[in-house]
Amino acid sequence: MAADNHAEPEDRKPQSDEAHSAFSPPLGVPQPAAHLVEEEHPTSEFTLPKGFAVPAPEEPEGSAFTTPADQADAGSAHPPGSPNTWTGQHGLPAFTPAHGIPKVTLTKESPWQDRMRTMLRMPVAERPAPDRVQKQDDTGPAVPRVLDLTLRIGELLLAGGEGAEDVEAAMFAVSRSYGLDRCEPNVTFTLLSMSYQPSLVDDPVTASRTVRRRGTDYTRLAAVYRLVDDICTPDTEITLEDAYRGLAEIRRNRHPYPGWALTAAGGLLAGAASVLVGGDWVVFLAAAVSAMLGDRLAWLFAGRGMPEFYQFVAAATPPASMGVLLSLTPLNAPASAVITGGLFALIPGRALVAGVQDGLTGFYITAAARLLEVCYLIVGIVIGVLAVLAIGVTFDAGLQPQTSIHSVNRPLIQLLAAMALSFAFAVLLQQERNTVLLVTLNGGVAWAVYGVLVVEGGLPPVAATAIAAGLVGLFGQLMSRYRFASALPYLTAAIGPLLPGSATYFGLLSVAQGNLNAGLQSLANAAALALAIAIGVNLGSELSRMFLHGAGGGPARRAAKRTRGF
Repeated sequence: MAADNHAEPEDRKPQSDEAHSAFSPPLGVPQPAAHLVEEEHPTSEFTLPKGFAVPAPEEPEGSAFTTPADQADAGSAHPPGSPNTWTGQHGLPAFTPAHGIPKVTLTKESPWQDRMRTMLRMPVAERPAPDRVQKQDDTGPAVPRVLDLTLRIGELLLAGGEGAEDVEAAMFAVSRSYGLDRCEPNVTFTLLSMSYQPSLVDDPVTASRTVRRRGTDYTRLAAVYRLVDDICTPDTEITLEDAYRGLAEIRRNRHPYPGWALTAAGGLLAGAASVLVGGDWVVFLAAAVSAMLGDRLAWLFAGRGMPEFYQFVAAATPPASMGVLLSLTPLNAPASAVITGGLFALIPGRALVAGVQDGLTGFYITAAARLLEVCYLIVGIVIGVLAVLAIGVTFDAGLQPQTSIHSVNRPLIQLLAAMALSFAFAVLLQQERNTVLLVTLNGGVAWAVYGVLVVEGGLPPVAATAIAAGLVGLFGQLMSRYRFASALPYLTAAIGPLLPGSATYFGLLSVAQGNLNAGLQSLANAAALALAIAIGVNLGSELSRMFLHGAGGGPARRAAKRTRGF
């Protein structure tokens, strides 16, 4: 009975753990209002609490691999952001079609240079597959040997003075002919490299070669072009062994002209240049003898291992000395014509044209290196001439700048002198005998056009020089296209009569006499004439490629991408 008296009421008995929640308020704490009690429902810890707005999904960016219809809204007939007049039929296909990328075909009758330049401007994935590959083993192309052969051919071309774009085209043509179509050649002033990637998942194979020696031999250059043309021709089969054998024969071939012929050609060039600027037979002989002495002196320095800079200093000294001695004699001969003739034989017109051409075609590193080399050689000429002129001014030699380089009007004699100058220049460049006559005629045409424009038309010398050089480039490109050869043998010697020899001499003489303003003005005029020659030659060549579809054929060559201010 006592236990019953001490029993607690039913409502005051503590409830079990199953009867209440651990989060319910304890006894004595007032219960919350009914509308504040959360409804029991399962929740997630990743849900956003109330009061937070759900951000709208961003509009997906357009992709080159999706069709315009995929980017359209479900309930709209137009893609977001497109005009109301847009329809799927007018949209450009920005995706790879089901039938693949259309095949690019190139005219087989076009020169291989044009075909290779066109494909070098294409992305690797869009280049057409080679129609025919030279004979190779069943295991596929020997990649290291093909790359080595390609680099050796490019080395001979670059060492011979060929432009970087043409060297890349030749290297790409050789590698493509032996089955390496996914190649990327790279040409700089002293380094050649070639990279081949078999597929997108394989590691690339890269080889390089350094150009350490340069020589002027256009006969060897033409032989290399013939070898490349034979490799690229579908009608001939040349294995790697045959190509290596042909390349070794090209390297072993002797120069077409002996040393005494080169020395005589240098004298003829200087003598013809002195007649071109108003000299007579006395001046011709003096200029020829001084140029031959300078040539022998330069060969002596080269045999002793002296750098080319000092060779030019030594070669510029005899013409300037001959001019000073002639001014001290009572012969009354124009000494300036002797010095000008010697400068014509020394001005590096070939390197200047190649440097400007590389710059215009987008190879800025090679162009800067070539132009820097030209500057060093010109500085060597300036030092050699200025040292002698300073001594002549000290002895009160009668060195006075002439009125103008073309003050003497002797059209027929000057035309013959211009042709003789181009002929001698071609011999110095070691050209093939069958090209000497053509480049001689091209040089005569260039001088005739220049004379007509300046004397009869009244044009400034710079503009007339650019037009004449443009014709030289046009005719030279025409002569080379149908022979599938390099254009250099038809261009370089033809610009000889247009070189700014007299402007350079007058500038140096004014500096030696203390007239810095007049000297700098004359030297700036010489630089303008040199740039006009280089740009005119390149423009003439590009115009021939642009308009002569019959000879070039195929699609137009894509231009290199440039930054246009943005």
